[in-house]
Amino acid sequence: MKATCLTSNYLAPVQYYSKLISDTPVYIEINENYIKQSYRNRCVIAGANGPLTLSIPVVKPTTPNSPTKDIRISDHGNWRHLHWNAIISAYNSTPFFEYYQDDFAPFYTKKYTFLLDMNEQLRELICTLIDIQPDIHYTSEYLTPDKIDFEDYREMIQPGKDSITDPAFNSPFYYQVFTSRYGFLPNLSIIDILFNMGPESKLVLMQSIKTSVL
Repeated sequence: MKATCLTSNYLAPVQYYSKLISDTPVYIEINENYIKQSYRNRCVIAGANGPLTLSIPVVKPTTPNSPTKDIRISDHGNWRHLHWNAIISAYNSTPFFEYYQDDFAPFYTKKYTFLLDMNEQLRELICTLIDIQPDIHYTSEYLTPDKIDFEDYREMIQPGKDSITDPAFNSPFYYQVFTSRYGFLPNLSIIDILFNMGPESKLVLMQSIKTSVL
């Protein structure tokens, strides 16, 4: 089967993690030109007032075409405190937040220099908690079809792009704390599944795969 190519995302959506349940190599693109207003530095969670976007501020690149691997996190504002408080507010009443909160809290006290480092360490933690072991590789140059045969999700998994356009993804229904207030909110950050479903998170992810990659 083809390899998979993804970008490095901050607390990526369910659709993204459905691509990590695979026996084939997964390439994380780190040499692309950084794209603003993408999941590279933002995520969407289920807040008490509906979907809530959390964005990590980044230092403005010195050149127009800066690769993702070189993007630095800005200390502008008290964003770490704001993000963690928003996550607590959104999920402290979920069944499994108390169980996992000590795993995530250190990410909001430690100061990361590069966005890529924070994104990838969070991804590694989440994969461990969900119990998936993707075969991860990082690109040494921008990946093009002539270099390797791959499924390209770099532009498909983006804010504002409906996940129904992904033929291999079926947004799974699962328990959410605020469903009675807002209805089911699909394709939120993976932490929404983790905090609501705990050990069943992997099963929910597997149900999201239309074309099995197992």
